[in-house]
Amino acid sequence: MAASEDKADEAKQESTTPAEPVDDLVSTHHTITADGAELAYTATTGRIVLREEIHADGKFEGFKPKAEVFLTAYVADGEPGSRPVTFAFNGGPGSSSVWLHVGLLGPRRVVSGDAGDLAPPPYGLADNPETLLRHSDLVFIDPVSTGYSRAVEGGTPGDFHGYQKDIESIAEVIRLWTTRNGRWMSPKYLAGESYGTLRAAALAEHLQSRHGLYPNGLLLISSVLDMGTIRFTEGNDLPYSLFLPTYAAIAHYHGKHGDRPLREVLDEAEKFAAEDYPWALARGARLSASEREDVVRRVAALSGLSEDYVDRANLRIEHIRFFTELLRDRRETVGRMDGRFTGWERDAAGEHFTDDPSISGIRGAYSAAINHYLREELDYASDLPYETLSSRVHPWSYKEFEGASVSVVDKLGAAFQANPHLRVHVGCGYTDGATPYFAAEHVLAQVPIPERLRENIDVRYYPAGHMMYVHEESRIQQSADLAEFVNTRP
Repeated sequence: MAASEDKADEAKQESTTPAEPVDDLVSTHHTITADGAELAYTATTGRIVLREEIHADGKFEGFKPKAEVFLTAYVADGEPGSRPVTFAFNGGPGSSSVWLHVGLLGPRRVVSGDAGDLAPPPYGLADNPETLLRHSDLVFIDPVSTGYSRAVEGGTPGDFHGYQKDIESIAEVIRLWTTRNGRWMSPKYLAGESYGTLRAAALAEHLQSRHGLYPNGLLLISSVLDMGTIRFTEGNDLPYSLFLPTYAAIAHYHGKHGDRPLREVLDEAEKFAAEDYPWALARGARLSASEREDVVRRVAALSGLSEDYVDRANLRIEHIRFFTELLRDRRETVGRMDGRFTGWERDAAGEHFTDDPSISGIRGAYSAAINHYLREELDYASDLPYETLSSRVHPWSYKEFEGASVSVVDKLGAAFQANPHLRVHVGCGYTDGATPYFAAEHVLAQVPIPERLRENIDVRYYPAGHMMYVHEESRIQQSADLAEFVNTRP
């Protein structure tokens, strides 16, 4: 009787134990015409199982599955060994790689339209003859809880929702793909956007120090390497100065600077933001009445806001307040991700907008494109929702930075120290109100590297926002800039 009960208990336990997860990759073959020639490539997409070495009480307890991470890889047909490979991801935290995947780098791109001329649903897909696949194989990675990536059944998703574990898990994906595909001798690049730039800089150092995997370059699109430059927190006046040139660019786009050339407006804003403005903010109540009046006048003229508003805001223009206030006389708001976009609010007297028109304006197109594309063209079927932007990753853990600003400037410096051949490309949008270009310039100047290595950092600018590639002129130019960067060898 006891033996029967034991067997019954064992059977019950087996029935409730989750099945061992396995990779579910699928491959398809395609061609695209680029540069007047046909490029044949293989697309491989699906989830790979991430395992972690478990040690407890000094004992090795196995290589346990922890997450299933979704990726899409494009490899040009033929001998791949000499071709570069670029690992790409977006940011958030909480964003899948959909934006870089079907917006800029991949062989197929979404037809979303642009500010003032958005495409209507159901949208469309088109070949992308400017794809970076012409010059580099591509691997798009969705961090855990984004895209189709998930913790394993019975696992804890929150374990991956933080700075360090995120770095480690993405690094493991890169190590596995590189090893399984025989690409250790290929040039390797890390492409990140937004929080993905912070991830990429930290990844470069982690891959080098943990795995001895040295990347050739970083592609940082809409860069933020120090969160203190973009967070409007009590006692931190730095963002007010660093955002001002972006405010001026957005105001210029919406006609607040008349027929003045954009470069002339930006030169004035940058000089003021680097010199007199931070001095005035630091002076506080020590400013004389005439000095304060002068600062109010100059901030108002550059930002497009009224002098009365600047004065009432105590000279400090927080970014969401700016996006809500700039076009209030038209009962419109402007976008945070891209200040060229406009929207409206039911309450035209509100202090903060409730919707970013530059996200809601294009999110539907990107979501439709990736859901259709993965199933219908790449033959990957899943009933999971593809999480383009997931709130489930919040609160995101920065416990490693407790009491300090979240910054990877030192990590980037350490990556350069170990690998002086490392090169960095930074792409900035003038109307990007999330990661302003002047803040990126400020941070890059703080990277602790010898002067001779500063020529390894290349910065390019585009007349659009955070996802500057939704603007066709910027997309074409950015694609050429990235191709030039990947094709340049030290």
